[in-house]
Amino acid sequence: MVCQNDALVKKVCELYEQISGLESLKPCKDVNMLFTNLVVTCMPPNYPIDVTKLCQSVQDIRSKLIRLCGEAEGLLESHFSSILASFENPIANLNIFPYYSNYIKLSQLEFNILTQHCSRFPTKIAFIGSGPLPLTSIVLAINHLTTTCFDNYDIDPSANSKALSLVSSDPDLSTRMFFHTTDIMNVSSALKDYEVVFLAALVGMDKDEKIRVIDHLAKYMAPGALLMLRSAHGARAFLYPVVDPSDLLGFEVLSVFHPTDEVINSVVLARKYVMPSLEQQDQLSPKILPKKCSKIEAFNPLHHGSMIDELAIEEQLS
Repeated sequence: MVCQNDALVKKVCELYEQISGLESLKPCKDVNMLFTNLVVTCMPPNYPIDVTKLCQSVQDIRSKLIRLCGEAEGLLESHFSSILASFENPIANLNIFPYYSNYIKLSQLEFNILTQHCSRFPTKIAFIGSGPLPLTSIVLAINHLTTTCFDNYDIDPSANSKALSLVSSDPDLSTRMFFHTTDIMNVSSALKDYEVVFLAALVGMDKDEKIRVIDHLAKYMAPGALLMLRSAHGARAFLYPVVDPSDLLGFEVLSVFHPTDEVINSVVLARKYVMPSLEQQDQLSPKILPKKCSKIEAFNPLHHGSMIDELAIEEQLS
């Protein structure tokens, strides 16, 4: 069992003790330094660690650490959203956010994966857990999906208020980006309107919460619609929750990609099953397609011909 004898795990536990002892997680020199050290510690993409095999005490630390990371990330985004709102043109100054380049790379990655399974751009996308600084939606809207409308959902009214202030002065984004203050678990029939749904990494910060959200989406998303999720792999799972393909009941897993650069989040793309019902047991479990599926007929909500191209599934079971 991997536990405190592992050098990386020992370092993570030490950083957790320091972070959990902070009076506040608002951005400041000490907070920034500790979280930077944590990210750097967990960065090695191929570090041989399986967080499911950690002893219980370290599992508990990991769960608490993910929540601390989520809180700190929210405070950091809120801080910079307020700064950006003071500019005459907030969108032109997004690069002041310290992790802006990561969002550029992650959005490019997600767009590339999405286009492997679509022949035309979606007209309407939902982003769940958009936060006060909805960089993914903004970057996708500006750089990749220039005619798509984005419905951003967040449970925090102040987050949506800050986010809205960033795009309200932009003549293009203000007509394509909308913000809804609600718990996504209270959204049902409206989910059928979206060809693609993005689920932020920190919506559902433990496995049970994440699965409840995924199950809700499986129930109400349109048949054939695509679900883009963010996960984590290896030591990076100390920072974000992990989504296993087996968690995606009601979905067909199309692609899993684990970045090896400074982009922390893994990316999972799945398609909601088209069947009118899920009565057959073998249709209830998520299916990971083989590498080559050139002869498999598939429904595609975005009219991507009649065949699925070779799927980019990397390190699926690692």
